[in-house]
Amino acid sequence: MAKYIDVHPDNPQPRAIGQVAESVRQGGLIVYPTDSCFALGCQLGSRDGIERIRTIRRLDDRHHFTLVCQNFAQLGQFVHVDNDVFRAVKASTPGSYTFILPATREVPRKLLHPKKRTVGVRIPDHRVAQALLAELGEPLVSSTLLLPDEEEPLTQGWEIKERLDHQVDAVVDSGDCGTEPTTVIDFSSGEAEIIRKGAGDVSRFE
Repeated sequence: MAKYIDVHPDNPQPRAIGQVAESVRQGGLIVYPTDSCFALGCQLGSRDGIERIRTIRRLDDRHHFTLVCQNFAQLGQFVHVDNDVFRAVKASTPGSYTFILPATREVPRKLLHPKKRTVGVRIPDHRVAQALLAELGEPLVSSTLLLPDEEEPLTQGWEIKERLDHQVDAVVDSGDCGTEPTTVIDFSSGEAEIIRKGAGDVSRFE
């Protein structure tokens, strides 16, 4: 059974955040809130966690996983960012954007797009997610909690707990965090390509 952890949206309790982080460090798969919608998350090197995300969402090997980072300095450890792209990404973070960029050697091969050698990265503008990332000291491997054959992500923590009770280790609930996933911008060619229009404003990339 998954642990249900109720966290204050504006002042996340350190003890609760520590409990979630410990679950991640032990190889657990969590559901946690972001500034766009709930996401599945596991530790960077957790093969089991990644496979469990693939199973829950029925993802193939072409799916871009996202490294959810605490800040821009951390993001820069995992992707190559040239000057023009740097300015565009910096101006849009933190926020509801995922950027697809060429990965560095710090990224496990299992997370890379098999042909492009790219990975998704984002910096959320959400206090609970930020508190968790600060406690972990490393990114979370994440994917939007959008179940197969459903058009919208789940939005209620209690419902997520009921439906995924035996598939995840913890559900972190801090209230409603919306249904619209991030806007996805592919910068792997050096030019902005809008892959998905979501919660982030796309006008600056058009």
